[in-house]
Amino acid sequence: MIKPGLPTTIVSLIPQDISISPNGNGLPGIGQLRSIVGASMTVGLILAVLALIISAIVWALGANSSNPHLAGRGKLGVLVGVGAAIITGASVALVNFFWNVGQSV
Repeated sequence: MIKPGLPTTIVSLIPQDISISPNGNGLPGIGQLRSIVGASMTVGLILAVLALIISAIVWALGANSSNPHLAGRGKLGVLVGVGAAIITGASVALVNFFWNVGQSV
């Protein structure tokens, strides 16, 4: 048999004010992890620029040799390289944006 006051008792037991924020010094190695992430972003940007240069060369060779398949692959590679550079460069801003969205919910 369910008692009439049970639902309000359960609701009052649920914590209402929880405040958790990122802790920059809670675990050992956080500084090294930030350094690794920064280095991987640098490598990602370098690889995106390299892909952009190689794809532009392939696009030029395909256009000048009247090879539409090669030119199309070069165009696609240029778009992928630009997209990878945009996503890599904006990754910190994207994470911060979605963190703030999640905190406002």
